[in-house]
Amino acid sequence: MANNRREFIKMTGILGAASLLPFGKLMADAEEIKKSITCTLIPSETAGPFPLDLTSNSFYFRQDVRESKAGVQLNLKMKIIGEGNCLPMQNVRVNIWHCDKDGLYSGYGAETGLTYLRGYQITDANGEVEFITIFPGWYPGRICHIHFQVYVSSSYAAISQLTFDIPTKQAIYTANPTIYTNGIDPVSLTADNIFADGYVHHMATLTPNTTTNGYNSYLEVTVQGNGVTGLGHLEKENAKQFTLGQNFPNPYNNETNIPLRLIHDSDLSLDLYDLQGKKLANIQKNGLSAGEHMISLNMEALGLATANYIYQLTVKNSKGTFIDSKMMSAGQ
Repeated sequence: MANNRREFIKMTGILGAASLLPFGKLMADAEEIKKSITCTLIPSETAGPFPLDLTSNSFYFRQDVRESKAGVQLNLKMKIIGEGNCLPMQNVRVNIWHCDKDGLYSGYGAETGLTYLRGYQITDANGEVEFITIFPGWYPGRICHIHFQVYVSSSYAAISQLTFDIPTKQAIYTANPTIYTNGIDPVSLTADNIFADGYVHHMATLTPNTTTNGYNSYLEVTVQGNGVTGLGHLEKENAKQFTLGQNFPNPYNNETNIPLRLIHDSDLSLDLYDLQGKKLANIQKNGLSAGEHMISLNMEALGLATANYIYQLTVKNSKGTFIDSKMMSAGQ
């Protein structure tokens, strides 16, 4: 598993991608959540004193970031929207990190070497990512919050934070005193040094999830750039060697096609990964000539379910080895 993840994420420092598996029944009542697109650019906020480079270790490519941490389950969905046209941003990477129930962050101080409550996903055809985590605690001076970064391209990333309405948040702490032993959050939004100047676009919803006995949360985040339908946000670093297109149809049902264009004669290796970073399939095509090509996928023939996957293309030619990847989304 570790080797599979390393193979997959070794290129994500230049990957402008992101999202995840549908939760199915787990998120069934997420449709109840209001999703009004405001298309207002998310205010930038400090990354905080505890950011880690989530892409330096492929272990962080995961949907469930809880590890062994106790807390009320929180299913967090985020939708990324392009400011230029108010359309979903496909294939962008979304990182999240936050403190545990006691206000501690992994990777620092006594928590050095630990990795809990950190992870990233790639947005799907709807511009959405989903994470399974715990409801965070708080620490002196800061209101309860979750950090996130939307990595749009190698030249731009939006860094901000989200928070929750106070009555619902305090009710979670009050109903679970043996878990959240610090009690209710004493800081108000207007007293918080991050949200004091405004918090409208940072407020994520909180709705009970009767399946998990936890909560669902939802936030729409608008970032610089244009969303696109049918085509993901393309990075240009590999443009002198090849272009990897968005699979079509997307979303798909069992069968889909991956277009690509080669600048030079090349050998290709196409890998399919699930959203926990496990490699599930490999297709080799050697000695392809420069020009337009298509790789057709039949999930049944590959022994795979129709689901969300990352497809990664490795191109080898006389110029070297080049890698790019995108998300393919399952149809409903």
